[in-house]
Amino acid sequence: MYFLERVMAVPRLPEKLARLEELARNLWWSWNYDAQEMFKYTDPEMWYQEKRSPVRLLRRIKQERLYELENDVQFLAMYENTLKKFDEYMGNKNTWLERNYPDRRDRCIAYFCAEYGFHESFPIYSGGLGILAGDHLKTASDMGLNFVAVGLLYRNGYFEQRIDESGWQQNIYSRYDFEDFPVVPALDENGDEVYINIDLPGRKLWAKIWRVQVGKTALFLLDTDIPQNEVEDRKITSNLYGGDREMRLKQEILLGIGGVRALRVMGINPELWHMNEGHAAFLSLERIREYVQGKGLDFATAATLVKSGNVFTTHTPVPAGNDIFDLEIIERYFRAFWEKVKTSREEFMELGLEKFPGGGQHYSMTVLALKLSAASNGVSELHGKVSRNLWNHIYPDLPAVEVPITHVTNGVHIWTWLNSSMVKLLDRYLPGDWHERVDDPEVWERVDDIPPEEIWQLHLALKSRTKSFLQTRLKRQRRRLGETIEDLMEVDEILPEDVLTIGFARRFATYKRATLIFKDINRLKSIISSSERPVQFVFAGKAHPADDPGKELIRKLYEISRTPEFKNRIIIVENYDMNIARHLVSGVDIWLNTPRRPHEASGTSGEKAGMNGVLNFSVMDGWWVEGYDGNNGWAIGDNRDYQDNELQDRIDSVSIYSTLEKEIVPLYYSRDDNGTAVEWAQKMKDSIKEIGKRFNTQRMLADYAEKLYFPVIDLFDEVQKNDFRLARNVSGWKEKFSASWNAIRIKPNIQVESTTRSIKVGQEISLSANVYLGTMDPNEVLVEIFVARMDDNGEMINFKLYPMSLIKEDVHGEYIYGGKFTIPEEGKLAYTIRVVPNPDHLPERYFIPLARWIS
Repeated sequence: MYFLERVMAVPRLPEKLARLEELARNLWWSWNYDAQEMFKYTDPEMWYQEKRSPVRLLRRIKQERLYELENDVQFLAMYENTLKKFDEYMGNKNTWLERNYPDRRDRCIAYFCAEYGFHESFPIYSGGLGILAGDHLKTASDMGLNFVAVGLLYRNGYFEQRIDESGWQQNIYSRYDFEDFPVVPALDENGDEVYINIDLPGRKLWAKIWRVQVGKTALFLLDTDIPQNEVEDRKITSNLYGGDREMRLKQEILLGIGGVRALRVMGINPELWHMNEGHAAFLSLERIREYVQGKGLDFATAATLVKSGNVFTTHTPVPAGNDIFDLEIIERYFRAFWEKVKTSREEFMELGLEKFPGGGQHYSMTVLALKLSAASNGVSELHGKVSRNLWNHIYPDLPAVEVPITHVTNGVHIWTWLNSSMVKLLDRYLPGDWHERVDDPEVWERVDDIPPEEIWQLHLALKSRTKSFLQTRLKRQRRRLGETIEDLMEVDEILPEDVLTIGFARRFATYKRATLIFKDINRLKSIISSSERPVQFVFAGKAHPADDPGKELIRKLYEISRTPEFKNRIIIVENYDMNIARHLVSGVDIWLNTPRRPHEASGTSGEKAGMNGVLNFSVMDGWWVEGYDGNNGWAIGDNRDYQDNELQDRIDSVSIYSTLEKEIVPLYYSRDDNGTAVEWAQKMKDSIKEIGKRFNTQRMLADYAEKLYFPVIDLFDEVQKNDFRLARNVSGWKEKFSASWNAIRIKPNIQVESTTRSIKVGQEISLSANVYLGTMDPNEVLVEIFVARMDDNGEMINFKLYPMSLIKEDVHGEYIYGGKFTIPEEGKLAYTIRVVPNPDHLPERYFIPLARWIS
């Protein structure tokens, strides 16, 4: 039969409930428990059926039910209370920014990321990067930052995971109706939908702009699945991290270049641009084009300006997490672009060029981001150090310890991840205003006042809730696989609350070592199957669709879980998402984390668990290096790196078994006369206290603002003053340095007796040197003493710099410099002399990362 049109008839909200639509389409509800309870009340069964999505719920609820609700006294009270809280939140002027930096309220910060995780009902995220981005935006709204964000709207999202009867991961993609998402088309001042376009080889790519409201923060998402595009180009925003390398390149061109154009067409002109991972690095190229074509600047000056306003966060030391492309495909897609910015192929390619140690080269998005950012950071203290070593080759004149990559340790958004029952418990013992002071360490000291029996009983209740949730998921999983009635009935008996429960939930990548616990399977068997003190494990997580080794880990784990010895003691839950995560991080006893150090950049799932009183049992990697204090959980292995992976695996697995047998299991089963695990409860309180005060996103975002955002905004202000004078000067100096730098020579005027001689703390060392500067002027450089502190292995730990003064000019471009320093502390030191560009002439010291050392 032929139909003129197919439509979906949706319920009409009664006038009295008209603002339900506004509440549903602002993701504020996703971190407000009262709002969630209100939507759940409308139709509890449909609430869960529609994945706890208010938008989907309101599109499917019965019209008769809405008529009932407008006369339901209990619901109307919930509705009015939610509206009151929402309006107070949206209108609140007493924010962190207003209290501390009111002069910064108009300084706009743009945040770019390839994925965002706000809630499981909005599946445009894959894992930690996206969930961190979602927490970042929620917190920016809470703190009142002038924030705007950009991403892509994926028609098929990330895949749903199904585990088949052999244990192999199946990747299922759903095609989503955007009307079921909390998105609306972005509109211009005339009320028309907004589009942007980008030049691709031989054609134009069009993208529609959608708007998402995250509290007070606006997120703009780009969508290419529109009639203006060719069939193949409509697929660019089909799948998150899907397709081949060319598809990935097109996605990143859209995110970076298209993202800048989207903000411009919306009339938004940020003063700082934050690239959350290298996927968005092409935004710098678009901004360079704007300056060259719009302001008439040369390429070098434009690049200087762009760099002055950029912040870059790198998230992974694993090669697969840093996108690279063949030069051929970059040339194909950007040949016309470098002509527009009036530069050569070589100069353009140099921005992202990374050379292989054994020859060959590629174009790296991380290199592009590092070279065009005024500030860069890793996401934990250890990750900052690892990143400085990993990218040292991009700064060949600097020692690794001086590479300009700092760190801001990740946190998690408390109101998203702290269980509502835990919030109610804390409400009774923490100061009345603790919701506004989560980054105040004094607030969390009151956790000590919670009686052990109270927190223990709450913990058991959360375990029971998680048990019921997981049993429902497992029954559905086993029923789909066609398992027997006996197998289905067994589910009702698994995960008893009185058994020590260990959770492991994260992406299944080989470096995360999900199967390390099975290294000595017989020893594990004896731990698990103890009649008096048994242990059970819950595993969840997806492998990337193209990661067969990761899928093999899942298959191996599944195979073990089906053996008689481990059946119903090793549980695997498929399709890990934010909903499963919320249950696990509050409803297991131990959070197990076993990455191969130092490959875990941060690992925020452990922070979510820890602030809910779930104790971390983790390798000393990522955030746990900073978070572990000896009382709030347990460490696996030791705080060092290994070159031998097999040796590292053996040492770490023995540490796991020994700690379980000797410490964790005995402590968990130690109860007082009332059945309370008093000592365990104390460790839970230590965990909540330590992790709550230090690893929340309010502290994290304050660090970003004070250490990176505000200084870079000030830097950008300085660089563009007086018709971009400083930017023009820097580009000129850079050109001169590149031509003259290698001619500089340093000849120290001292005789070093021995590198092992002893020098007392407080002793003064005087140095002088003859420095040949060639065509460089003394005013353009700084000669300085570099004093390094070394560890026992001869590795640099940190350094201090002491300027040297020009004593006199010699002949033929040679100058004599002198300086001194005092031995600052005991330990192994080494010192030398170097020449660097004069930082007084630069926007910041490492803007031109050159150094000429004594050879």
